[in-house]
Amino acid sequence: LQTLIQGVAFMLGQGCGSFISRELADKNAEGASTYVSSAFFVGCIFGVSVLLIGMPFLAPLVRILGSTETILPHAMDYAFWVLIACPFIVCSMILNNALRFEGKAFYAMFGLTTGGILNIFGDWLLVVKLNMGVYGAGMATAISQMTSFFILLFMFRKMAQSTISLRFISHNIKLYFSIFRVGLPSLIRQSLNAVTTGILNNLTKPFGDAAIAAMSVVSRYAMFLMCVGLGMGQGFQPVASFNYRARKFDRVKKGLVFLMVFALIVIGGASTISIFLAPEIISIFQKAPEVIEVGTPALRNYAIGMIFMSFSVPVNMLYQSIQKPTISSILSMIRSGAVTIPILLIGVPLLGLPVIQTAQPIADVLAGCISIPFILHFLRKNHDE
Repeated sequence: LQTLIQGVAFMLGQGCGSFISRELADKNAEGASTYVSSAFFVGCIFGVSVLLIGMPFLAPLVRILGSTETILPHAMDYAFWVLIACPFIVCSMILNNALRFEGKAFYAMFGLTTGGILNIFGDWLLVVKLNMGVYGAGMATAISQMTSFFILLFMFRKMAQSTISLRFISHNIKLYFSIFRVGLPSLIRQSLNAVTTGILNNLTKPFGDAAIAAMSVVSRYAMFLMCVGLGMGQGFQPVASFNYRARKFDRVKKGLVFLMVFALIVIGGASTISIFLAPEIISIFQKAPEVIEVGTPALRNYAIGMIFMSFSVPVNMLYQSIQKPTISSILSMIRSGAVTIPILLIGVPLLGLPVIQTAQPIADVLAGCISIPFILHFLRKNHDE
C-alpha cells in the first residue's frame, strides 16, 4: 500500500523535478515555482482522497495486497496509520524531489533521514517499551512521515529558489500532462513493484509460513540494495537534467559513466558478499532452519540480479531526467513487473517454489542486458547535432 502511494508521489515529484531543473537552467524561477506548486497541490488532493476512500475498505484492501487471514488484524493496524499519513507521504516525496532537482540534496536528505531516525526511535518506544505491537509500529511510521514533511517544507521555504504558492498553480492542463508523462516511469516502477509483491505473497501462501517469511526477508534485503542503486540514480538526475538542458552533454556522459562504475563497485560488492554469506544473512532476520533453507537460494539468485541494476538504473534515470520517458517507462516495466508477473503466474503452478525464488532475478538480468544498447547509443551520439 505504501509503495503504491509512493509511486504516485514519485511520479509527481520526479515529473515536476525534471522541469524545475530545466526552468532553473533557463534562469526562470517563476516557471519552476509553477511546476512545483501545481504538483504539490495535486499531491495534497490525491493524499486526502486516498485517506478518505481507503478507510472504509481497509480489510479488503490489505487482502488484495497479499495479507493472509492469520496476519490480517496486524496488516489492518499498520495500514490504518499508512492511510493517516498518506497526504504527508505524498507531499514529502514531492518536496524531497523538488529540493534534489534544485541541487539541494543535503536538505532533502536531512528531512527524510530525520524522519527515519525518529521512526526507529518510535518503533523502540511504542513496540518494545509500550508493547503496542504492529499498531505502534504503524503509529511510529505515521509520526515520522509527518515530521519529515514539516522539516522538508521548512527547508524548501528557506533554501529553494522556487516557491510553493496558490498563485503559482497552473490552469493549463498540458502542464499536468507533462508532469505525469515525465514522472510515469517512477509510477510504473513503484506500482508494478507493489503488484508484483502482492502476487508473490499470494502465490507463496500454499508453500507455508516459512516460505512467506523467507521471501519477505529476501525481498526486503533486495529492496535495501535496490534503494542504494536508486539513491545513486536519483543523485544523478538533477545533474543530467540541468546539464542536458544547458547543452553540456559531456558532463552528462561523464556522470553516466561514473554512476555505472560506482554502482557496479558498490552493488556488485554487496551482491558478491550476499552470494557467499546468504545463510548467515537470512539467519540475522529469521533463525528457523526451514526459513533459511528456502531463503538461501532465493537470496543468491536475487544478489546476481542486483548486479545488473548497475546498468538498468542509470539509463532509466537518465532518460527520465532528459524528458524522454518512453524509453525509461519501457525499462521500468521490464524490471518491475512486465517480466516477473507472467513468469510467476505461468511458472509457479508448473514448477512451484523455485520459480518464486528466481522470477525477479530473471527480470533484473534481462533489464540490465536490454539497457546496455541504450547506454552505448547515448554515449556515442553527437547531441550537438
